[in-house]
Amino acid sequence: MERSLRAGRLATFAYFVLAGFVMGMWIVHIPVIEHRTGISHAVLGWLLLLLGAGAFGGMQLAGPLTDRFGARTVVPASAALCAAALVLPALATDVWTLGGALLVLGVGNGCLDVSMNAHAVQVERGYGRPVMSAFHALFSIGGVLAALIGAFTLGRGWGAAATMGGTALFCLVVAGVAAGALLRPDPASAAAVGAPAQEAPAGEVSAGSGSAGDAPARRGTPSRIWILAVLAFLLMLSEGVANDWSVLHVKDVLGAPASTAALAYGAFATAMTVGRLLADRVAARVGAAAVLRYGSAVGAAGLALAAFAPGVPVALVGWAVVGAGLSGCVPQLFSAAGHADPDAAGANVSRVAGLGYLGMLAGPAVIGPLTHAIPLNLTFLLPAAFCVAACLTARILEPGPATSPDAATSPGPTASPKPAPSPGPALSPEPTPAPEAIPSPEAIPSPGPQVALNAEENRTPASRPTAG
Repeated sequence: MERSLRAGRLATFAYFVLAGFVMGMWIVHIPVIEHRTGISHAVLGWLLLLLGAGAFGGMQLAGPLTDRFGARTVVPASAALCAAALVLPALATDVWTLGGALLVLGVGNGCLDVSMNAHAVQVERGYGRPVMSAFHALFSIGGVLAALIGAFTLGRGWGAAATMGGTALFCLVVAGVAAGALLRPDPASAAAVGAPAQEAPAGEVSAGSGSAGDAPARRGTPSRIWILAVLAFLLMLSEGVANDWSVLHVKDVLGAPASTAALAYGAFATAMTVGRLLADRVAARVGAAAVLRYGSAVGAAGLALAAFAPGVPVALVGWAVVGAGLSGCVPQLFSAAGHADPDAAGANVSRVAGLGYLGMLAGPAVIGPLTHAIPLNLTFLLPAAFCVAACLTARILEPGPATSPDAATSPGPTASPKPAPSPGPALSPEPTPAPEAIPSPEAIPSPGPQVALNAEENRTPASRPTAG
């Protein structure tokens, strides 16, 4: 079991690197593809919305499919779709073919994102300790590898179709090789989860298999999942602001040259990658709620530091602090969504990841219009406020309060006071309401045949099984 679990973790690492590598190769080839298709920056911006829409749709599709067929089936299929779709933008010749290619690539990316995160939750459940943040760190490393390889191939004059086609074939091979190491769905694995993960299934079992017992648990779960999704939206919007505006802030507001301004994103991305490599150990020591609470607080402080930085060095430190603070926050939300209900891990992760992805896309859309009213650096106070809101809501990840909504909605059918007073008297109320219950006390001390015959004559056929 330990060997298969370790192999499943390595396979999950491979898929996270693959996802980051595929999207990184597309990003580094955007200028070449834009020139090939003859589109403007404005048209490219609209086409990127198709990429985002496809990703969001793929996330909502992959969630239920993962719950139905298992991550072992959906992850390789999603990786194959994502890898094969990578070559499509390189073959596009006009705006229409490029739009269709980006839509398909977005669907593949969204399906892979949700399914591999659902499998990461399954691996984390097997380990019994936090391991989610390291997977997200490998996604970032995959993007760095794509940037390095893309820079090399573009410097040698290789065409986009050849490079992206070769990348697609390589990723297809990786997806096929890693598929055999993915974990099989195991319903019994829920028993191996810690106390927070055990309480939800226990409530369902104690309520019985009927729909009345399952309804409260299923009503209680979505409210918490949507809170996690809103937090993902706020935090990933803050990440999106750092991705899209950090370089422009250092260049336009502080007057740094372009080469120096690029260090702003480098400081943010490096700090986030290193932070995610360390976040699992921190979460194991202090808990997921503390990682979210203090991490989002540090992120807010970093955004404020960058906003009021008097010079470039302080601004670079501020963006690095943002990356370090936010590095472990979103993985905790994904992990909590996946562990909330093992039977619906894929659907829950798709909700959190989908709304978080919309937050990532909303970053440029929110900050851009604000710059017409206030300076760019002051707009960073908005995502800083979002981080403060996440800090104040971090209690949702604590074991006690996280399960209290379920306990509050389901004490009726599963509460202990009900069986306590009725172990013995539970049998007596059945015969007492019937009019024939008057002679039954006489039948108890004297079980004669005549009394039994009289009882058989007086009772209806429907009441005979319950009395006997």
